[in-house]
Amino acid sequence: MVEMAVVNKKPHKRRRRKLKVINGLSIRYKVSAPANQFTAASGVKGGTAAPGTAGDIGMNVLLHGDGGQSFFDFPNEGVNANLMGVAVLAPDPNLFWGGGKGLDRTEGSAHSQAVADLVTKELPNVVAFNQSQVFFTGVSGGSLTLSGFFIPEQMGKFPNTGVLLNCGALAPQVDFTAGAQKAMANTRIHFQSTTNELPDIQKSLPQSVKAYEKAGAGAGLGNRQINALQTVNNSPNGGHCAFDEQGFVSGVQLMANNFRNIMLPGASGQVNGIGDVDTGVVGNENLKFAKAANQ
Repeated sequence: MVEMAVVNKKPHKRRRRKLKVINGLSIRYKVSAPANQFTAASGVKGGTAAPGTAGDIGMNVLLHGDGGQSFFDFPNEGVNANLMGVAVLAPDPNLFWGGGKGLDRTEGSAHSQAVADLVTKELPNVVAFNQSQVFFTGVSGGSLTLSGFFIPEQMGKFPNTGVLLNCGALAPQVDFTAGAQKAMANTRIHFQSTTNELPDIQKSLPQSVKAYEKAGAGAGLGNRQINALQTVNNSPNGGHCAFDEQGFVSGVQLMANNFRNIMLPGASGQVNGIGDVDTGVVGNENLKFAKAANQ
């Protein structure tokens, strides 16, 4: 049940596309990395790594928004800030991460488990990567699933990394596992929105900010420590995901291009066209929004 294609995108780089059945769910994914980091068994020309090899390059795993636009665009393609780009397509007929509709993601737990299993069980057989440096990026519905389900249930498997939540967030919809709760003491989370965000997200995002701030406190962090790990910004005057104040696709690409500046140790917080986005969540929970833009 495997379909695979390899496409040359850049010199000495390969992009691998594959369909894998995980926990009964058909998961399509793409990996963009140097050819020699793929395993020989992957079928990628130039792949020489042994399965399970601990590579030097980490991962930035992207979950797209409803409909899959960012999976096909692959804004995190290539190796950026020593993180290889991975994009995963939702195993849902409507290409909704977490299934359901709107803020009600009825398959959030199952989809989150599949993503965690993909990274920890499938991808080590495909490509060599640093398994202690696996970061996640959400876009819209992907952010809803990451914040609502993946972080509280699966983040214990990915400590000392982080999650970039673009244009969407939910308060946890499930209880934290012990491992995920412990991971909140060192998990970087950034919430990025716009002034003219969708009405439902204007309500759910502040709720998520408050809930994760509470989770940080529950992990033993003080306010200063929480603000160093958890940040929020919604200053761009744009609609849903239009962080560049122009459009969805270009806005998502802007955030992908600035992942290092936002998420990684020593980050400046500076995003081109926005300015400093790394505002600590403590004291900034009640975000100010304007009327939602026409989408």
